Amino acid sequence: QVQLVESGGGLVQAGGSLRLSCAASGRTFSNYGMGWFRQAPGKEREFVAGIGWSAGRTYYSDSVKGRFIASRDNAKNTVYLQMNSLKPEDTAVYYCAAQRKYEMAMKPSSYDYWGQGTQVTVSS
Repeated sequence: QVQLVESGGGLVQAGGSLRLSCAASGRTFSNYGMGWFRQAPGKEREFVAGIGWSAGRTYYSDSVKGRFIASRDNAKNTVYLQMNSLKPEDTAVYYCAAQRKYEMAMKPSSYDYWGQGTQVTVSS
């Protein structure tokens, strides 16, 4: 069982930056692939970034590639999402998620555990 708690959301102007954190419970955090997703009002939840359990390999959606950076600190049971050059279209509730089936996973259905989400609002 893994419990996830996100933090770091807020209101930022376009072009600004935010860093999201996701703290995980459990002693086997390093065995989990982690993902970041977001959901805007009226839209489906979409994949943003992921980080694998081995060597911290990262992968991103095309919409955030080059602007967002995912990282993990297994000693702190925490994953991060550094978001730079934010745009109004990045406005959404951001969720972190955990799964052990795949090294890389981009579908929400692949993830077993989810945090409660943190709101990110980017003003123009």
